[in-house]
Amino acid sequence: MVRTRKERKAAAEIKLAHPDRSAPSEETLLNLAQERNLFEQADQHPANRRRKNDDDGELSPTAERIMDALLWTVSLAMLHFTLDVLVQNQYAMEISWPQIIARALMAFLVFFAFFYVLHPHPSSPVLMPGLPRRFQDPLRQTIFFVASTVSGCYLIDISSNHGYLAVMKQSPPLGCLWVWSVIELDLIPALASLAIAGGFFYQGGYSLGL
Repeated sequence: MVRTRKERKAAAEIKLAHPDRSAPSEETLLNLAQERNLFEQADQHPANRRRKNDDDGELSPTAERIMDALLWTVSLAMLHFTLDVLVQNQYAMEISWPQIIARALMAFLVFFAFFYVLHPHPSSPVLMPGLPRRFQDPLRQTIFFVASTVSGCYLIDISSNHGYLAVMKQSPPLGCLWVWSVIELDLIPALASLAIAGGFFYQGGYSLGL
């Protein structure tokens, strides 16, 4: 488009100047948001915190609890499998691998349920609703102490006084329960539980011989 002489003259009379790059003299929306901590409040919103955790690749507390339970119960199921094979070999029985695997899977399901409920986890600090918080951990310790003491003494008893069928059926789960309970205990209760089992073994006149 060709400009006329008049238009060219008017354009020449316009003074050129650099744009104003100085900071704004009045408060902006960004300043107001920072003064009122609106960004921090937005970050603390549950939806944004959950989205941030997902973006960071972090698991939710429930997912962490499930993964923790899976890790432990897989180990206990493997221990059950090993003890089952050893007991079968002890009595020179023909090993039925499908049955051993089936019993290990059953032990996995049972121990997963117990572990998920009883194992202390930050997402589940309360074991018994209504009980004060300071008594929750002592309650867990009491349960594991009783479980370790009873399972240990009973395992010693059935290994010496019961028939081979009872030993083959009950020894693997009892052994797993005993090991898990002792691991869950604090050092002093764990040593006390093992001392009771040792005293039971000594006073009962049991022998390590097969």
